[in-house]
Amino acid sequence: MRDDQSVIALVTRAAGDDQQAWDELIERYAPLVWAICTRYRLSNHDIEDVGQSVWLLLVEQLGKLREPAALPGWLATTTKRECLRVVMAARKSQQLGSTVDDTLFADERAIDEQILIAERNAALRAGFAELPPHAQQLLAMLFRDPPCSYSEISATLGIPIGSIGPQRARCLERLRHSSALTAFGEIEFSISSPRGGHGA
Repeated sequence: MRDDQSVIALVTRAAGDDQQAWDELIERYAPLVWAICTRYRLSNHDIEDVGQSVWLLLVEQLGKLREPAALPGWLATTTKRECLRVVMAARKSQQLGSTVDDTLFADERAIDEQILIAERNAALRAGFAELPPHAQQLLAMLFRDPPCSYSEISATLGIPIGSIGPQRARCLERLRHSSALTAFGEIEFSISSPRGGHGA
């Protein structure tokens, strides 16, 4: 696990009872916990129970982590164990029968991918927060589902339609060179034009 200073800082602050740091940790890694739970095909109720167990265990162990930068791996391993506990309990009571895929029990590669996704998304959010408000608004409108048309963006932001593409390119370049993404490593972006083109 790389020496991620942002993770180390968050862990240190959260261990010191910084509520904002706790909130940031949960926002950053809740998708990782959820993604691992879904691989075990848990019910929504069981996913909530596993999540609560994982966060309670983190409260107990956070100050004892020997390598704070390894927190994502700790969360993944703990979530996997909690999921296995739920699955085994369900098997004992024959609620799941033989529907559980045994390959899930050793699928470490998939969990590693989920850790990488969580870290990448956190880096993207942090890099996005470094952008000026105008750039954030432009990219947010382009990333909506469906994305806003150029005419909507022009009317909302008060910029000519012809300058939206170049401004988008400059914003993405600035995002790529943000300190958060530079620390994470090179991330490739692929952004298609908003639906409907310039005149929509």
